[in-house]
Amino acid sequence: MIEGISAVTLGTHEMARAVRFYRALGFELVHGGEESSFTSFRAGTSYLNVIAQPAERRWSWWGRAIFYVADVDGLYHRACAAGYQPASEPRDAEWGERFFHLIDPDGHELSFARPLLAGSLQ
Repeated sequence: MIEGISAVTLGTHEMARAVRFYRALGFELVHGGEESSFTSFRAGTSYLNVIAQPAERRWSWWGRAIFYVADVDGLYHRACAAGYQPASEPRDAEWGERFFHLIDPDGHELSFARPLLAGSLQ
């Protein structure tokens, strides 16, 4: 039986830029860093890993990693203040979450969400 996700690992062409991006959003660095070829960040009880890839390795849209956060709007404003441009402002979705999407510097799509209380959908 599947019990959960231990980690999601994303490729990067520039580790220093990726580390700055994730730290600016509030991810806690646990291993590696700007000069490393492999870096891990804490994501609740799981991890987000970033691994350096050669410049010739390319990827197209691969999917989306969704992270639950305590304050969707607060993180949205933090991302904007750090100079990043989310795809849209936070909104309440019909499936019961408040969320926004953000593309990391390597083109990976991230979603930051929070479950809504029952009956609070707009």
